[in-house]
Amino acid sequence: MGVKDFFIKQVLKHKLKNVPEAQRDMMMNMVEKHPEFFKMVGDEVEKRKKSGMGETEATMKVMREHQAEFQKLMRD
Repeated sequence: MGVKDFFIKQVLKHKLKNVPEAQRDMMMNMVEKHPEFFKMVGDEVEKRKKSGMGETEATMKVMREHQAEFQKLMRD
C-alpha cells in the first residue's frame, strides 16, 4: 500500500465515520477495486460545487446519473 492509498483510506474512514463498519469496509473495497470510477465521480462533484451547487446536492445528482454503474460495482 502506497502513501496515496493510505491517505485515501484515512479520508474515507473520516467521511464514513458514522456508517456501520460492514458498509464502510464494502465502500473501501469498492474504492480500492475501482478507483477510476470514484475519481470521475469526485471530479464531477467538484465541478458542480465550483458552479455554486452544495456538496450534498452535487453528490446526489452525480450519483443518480451514475446509479447503474454504481449498482454494477456493488454486485462485483
